[in-house]
Amino acid sequence: MSARFAAVLLPALLLAADGPLPNPAVDEPRAASKGTRTAVFAGGCFWCTEAVFEQVAGVRKVVSGYAGGDAASANYKLVSEGKTTHAEAIEITYDPSAVTYGQLLSIFFGAAHDPTQLDRQGPDWGKQYRSAVFPANEEHKRIAAAYIDQLTKAHAFGKPIVTLIAPGTKFHGAEDYHQDFVRKNPDHPYVVRNALPKVAKLKSLYPAMVKK
Repeated sequence: MSARFAAVLLPALLLAADGPLPNPAVDEPRAASKGTRTAVFAGGCFWCTEAVFEQVAGVRKVVSGYAGGDAASANYKLVSEGKTTHAEAIEITYDPSAVTYGQLLSIFFGAAHDPTQLDRQGPDWGKQYRSAVFPANEEHKRIAAAYIDQLTKAHAFGKPIVTLIAPGTKFHGAEDYHQDFVRKNPDHPYVVRNALPKVAKLKSLYPAMVKK
């Protein structure tokens, strides 16, 4: 049994940020025309982070998967047991004319997970649940580093941010049954206790960024 299912009945922890985070001072410019770019984030259970970003305006697609390891070990059994270097992650395909990478980072830090928890997220423990950003290019790496520095200097959280920046890492999609898990299983105990509160927090703190 994975740590996730063993921990279903434990109380969910509150996220660190009590209000919306400031906009990134360093960001990519809003594109003049529609297109697609990708962002890969790891913030604990990929069911939870996927459910949050599927609600964000300008996001075209979200895929649950693994990042930080090789293709051979990118499977749920090995990853959930902590036997790989992977983290549970999501790949976000977004329209840069509708939402910027920096805005996605703001939601990632402010609603999707708690960036002050080291090698865990809520009831899930282990490096496979670490907080990490996997930038697609040098610009995204620069934006992510600048935003972490901005939040740190602003004392946005009561504890240090432990989010790692790990460029050059390939994303591997997870098994089909993990995709859209929250939408397909809204009454699952883990979903009710851990994923739905994060979706509610997104809608409460970032209403202008939620899909209509």
